[in-house]
Amino acid sequence: MSVDISLRVNGAEHRLAVEPTETLVNVLRNRLGMTGTHKDCTMGICGACTILLNGQPVSSCLLLACQADGEAIRTIEGLERDGALSLLQEAFLRYGAVQCGFCTPGFLMIAVALLEKNPKPDRNEIIDALKGNLCRCTGYTKIVDAIEFVANN
Repeated sequence: MSVDISLRVNGAEHRLAVEPTETLVNVLRNRLGMTGTHKDCTMGICGACTILLNGQPVSSCLLLACQADGEAIRTIEGLERDGALSLLQEAFLRYGAVQCGFCTPGFLMIAVALLEKNPKPDRNEIIDALKGNLCRCTGYTKIVDAIEFVANN
């Protein structure tokens, strides 16, 4: 038995019927074609599926799509403006904070939430904000450097 929901994703309204057990990450990727939100652990541990729900970072693998009915969702696809990368995305490239790239969308979304809440975080606040996201490639230093650059500029 499907449930009719309305999702406001990156400013666009989407009405669809979902199964009550369907996760938001699956709806975003498989139904709306927003594959920038990655799916990995499906247990809320890795952070690859992080999106902003009403401005707050959440693991979309743990959230049922029907729980997001009527809410504002922002994904990695919502960061670019007129086809150009955001300053944060540019900083990730400049500082080499991207290697395999699988974790990058989650780190970017966490960083967006942090910088919107606290535009001038210090290095320790950045490190603390990133604790729910895992990266096996970069060792985190370059990710923190990129976010710190944006915070200072």
